[in-house]
Amino acid sequence: MEALQVDPADPPVPRLLLFKLISSGFSFFVAGINDGSLGALIPYIRQEYDIDTNMVSIVYGTTFAGWLFAAFTNSYLGQYFNLGVLLLLGAVLQVLAHALRTWLPPFPLFAVTFFIAALGQAYQDTHANNFVASVKGAHRWLGFIHAMYMAGCLVAPFVSTAVASSGTSRWQLFYTTPMSLGVLNVVVVWIAFREWMTFKQHAQGEVDAPATSRERNARVEMQKTLATPGVWLLSLFFFFFLGAVITTGGWIVEYLVDVRNGDLDKMGYVPAGFYGGGFLGRLLLAEPTYRFGERRMIFIYVVLCLALELVFWLVPDIITEAVAISLLGFFSGPFFATGISVASKLFSAEIRSSALAFIFLLGQVGGAVFPAITGVIAAESGVKVLQPMLVGLLGATGISWLIIPKPRLHHD
Repeated sequence: MEALQVDPADPPVPRLLLFKLISSGFSFFVAGINDGSLGALIPYIRQEYDIDTNMVSIVYGTTFAGWLFAAFTNSYLGQYFNLGVLLLLGAVLQVLAHALRTWLPPFPLFAVTFFIAALGQAYQDTHANNFVASVKGAHRWLGFIHAMYMAGCLVAPFVSTAVASSGTSRWQLFYTTPMSLGVLNVVVVWIAFREWMTFKQHAQGEVDAPATSRERNARVEMQKTLATPGVWLLSLFFFFFLGAVITTGGWIVEYLVDVRNGDLDKMGYVPAGFYGGGFLGRLLLAEPTYRFGERRMIFIYVVLCLALELVFWLVPDIITEAVAISLLGFFSGPFFATGISVASKLFSAEIRSSALAFIFLLGQVGGAVFPAITGVIAAESGVKVLQPMLVGLLGATGISWLIIPKPRLHHD
């Protein structure tokens, strides 16, 4: 394995560095368990709370609110706390969300747990991404941590469907799994990043810099971030891409049950094929995507994904559709890590953290808005609206990728 370097100030201990990378990957695995379970659980959530697809959209709305709040608080927290504190805060918030869900609270509070979980993921994912993007050979390590996210998404439908269809009518017990993993996540973060569990010192060496100075620095950082065109253009790519992925994962089971007359207890496993394809794609395609040109390869993958989506739409056979959706997951696998890799080259270190937070925010807007729109339209026209929605989102993903400026490597 090649030597790893993050920052000259870090202790030159490859094992500790490797443990930090493993911790970052595990945090993405925990996030994937949360995100990958929702699609399989939607039919049970609707039945438990007696709600229609319109009300399910509220869950996506509160998820977006969590990312929104994180985007506007990230810069301010970054003025006060070092990396370890922010990662730990994100991990603890996710444990809190899952603990509340196991109780099966009233629907309003159940929806709020998605705000809490999203806030935790936003803090942890943003800073874990920022850390990994600074590692030598970042494209490989980014591929690894985002593959771990898909691994979580892959495991989630199997566990959630097995628990929900067990006949005990206690589908919410599934959330004891991400809660337990979340506790382990807290412990691993604490051990891996313990030297950064500190209050941030400013350049003068003062621990307690005036609050007004910190607020001004945060404001300047955010202004520079929002004034950078590349931030908005890359955000557009994530907006459409996450819209497509989360809409697919969230509504595919409902589609196969309602439109294709599939068996609910079996269709709950189909998203696992999509996420499994994404997991392999993120692992196996990271290197060829980097070697043969990120811009060229991502556009080729988009074309292949569009072709597979048309097969999924036009061939009314569940087995064929399951294979097509798995391959779609495979070829869309490198999108996220490659986008982050581009961001690490496109933005300077002074705005990279806030830029990633803002990019994730607009990505999550797509991940919240498009599934919500699908739910609202489905309440009137049926879940068959999923297919034209996905074709449009994948096409927009390809177009938005082409307009991202070519990065020039920053020497931070």
